[in-house]
Amino acid sequence: MYAAIQKYRDQLGIPLELIANRNLPVYAEAEHLEVADIGKNGQQYLLTQAAAHAWQELKAAATTDAVDIFIISAFRSFERQAELIQTRLAIGIPIAEVLTVLAPPGCSEHHTGRAVDICTPGVPPALEVFEQTEAFSWLSKHANQFGFFLSFPRDNRYGYLYEPWHWCFHANPDLIHPASQVP
Repeated sequence: MYAAIQKYRDQLGIPLELIANRNLPVYAEAEHLEVADIGKNGQQYLLTQAAAHAWQELKAAATTDAVDIFIISAFRSFERQAELIQTRLAIGIPIAEVLTVLAPPGCSEHHTGRAVDICTPGVPPALEVFEQTEAFSWLSKHANQFGFFLSFPRDNRYGYLYEPWHWCFHANPDLIHPASQVP
């Protein structure tokens, strides 16, 4: 795992100091995934079994309360994370800026198969405006009951921009963001 992370870090020009200075956790890629949801375009969103079941229960409860939510991103491999970063680098965004919105490969909660990016109809995906929706209000009140927690609030300790759409499942919330060694 660490060799793969280092390879991507080197290819993308991500300084080890940046990861260490921000005390970013390192995650392994989930190995046992299942379909948690299917998008309108047929895209399958994969999560671990526990996270998938929790998502399905959360979504059903939201639907019961007339709140429409859907996944726009779930499990991501190290390779996919690197592709997303490379796309931004290719249009001239400096790596330090890219890493305020995307985690370096190996440091994304999406690798765990427990993180989801959520949207609701009528709102552009993955934008702060999601905070102003009924869906965000509902998630803020109810998501924790299903084991989902907002990962990156304003001024979070990892230096990521505020992401009201990014929620991560934690069967044991006491283990949120365990300390890890940076490779």
